[in-house]
Amino acid sequence: MRPAPAIATVADDFNPLAVKGHNQSPFDLIRQEIEDLYDTAKDFADGEPIQSQEMHDVIERLRDSIHEAGKRADALRIDEKKPLDDQVKAIQDRYNPLIQPKRGRVDMAKSALDALLTPWRKKVADEKAAEAARVAAEAEEARVAAVAAIRASSGNLAAREEAEEKLADAKRLEKTAKRADKAATTGTGLRTVWRAELVDIGAALDWFFDEKPEEFTALVQRLADEAVRSGVRKVPGFRVVEEKKAT
Repeated sequence: MRPAPAIATVADDFNPLAVKGHNQSPFDLIRQEIEDLYDTAKDFADGEPIQSQEMHDVIERLRDSIHEAGKRADALRIDEKKPLDDQVKAIQDRYNPLIQPKRGRVDMAKSALDALLTPWRKKVADEKAAEAARVAAEAEEARVAAVAAIRASSGNLAAREEAEEKLADAKRLEKTAKRADKAATTGTGLRTVWRAELVDIGAALDWFFDEKPEEFTALVQRLADEAVRSGVRKVPGFRVVEEKKAT
């Protein structure tokens, strides 16, 4: 159990503005102050509950001091990095008109030119795809005919030779079809973009719940927390709990 005299000593001597050291930087001073306050907090946060109003008041003052020291440390941090922030902003402001995503000159020009290039490239790609499909169909037709001719040439050597030639021609057509297909699908200057279009919210919710239950639960929890913070007190599927916390 924490001895009572120690509580009185802290209450009498505790000074939230006291810092140690001379000729130190502002950072060193605030760091030392926070470290000292942290060590004091460790002495009190030993698992033993508050047993008196006096102890409560001491711990409250300690917490307030730590809070205020943290605010001053953050203000110091902001002040210390401001020159760097200003430099970064100046650099960013110079380059943004040129290369800012979607709004800079580069992206705006590329977007406008892409709008011209895309229809033409798609037209060429469609024509190549149609030609590839035509050659593939011709190759398949030749292969089927050659196989039928081989089957029909049984016992007829001349007919078999002719059928073999047809099969060789069909294989050459198949190679041509593969080259046409490759030409139709590569080097087009186009890229495939996939997007999901919601058509059945119920089915989507069921699928995502099965696929990613933890993420789905976290999302629903976040939405429920936001609803409760906004004043909602009845959330289907949730029990709204009231808690009291120190401020």
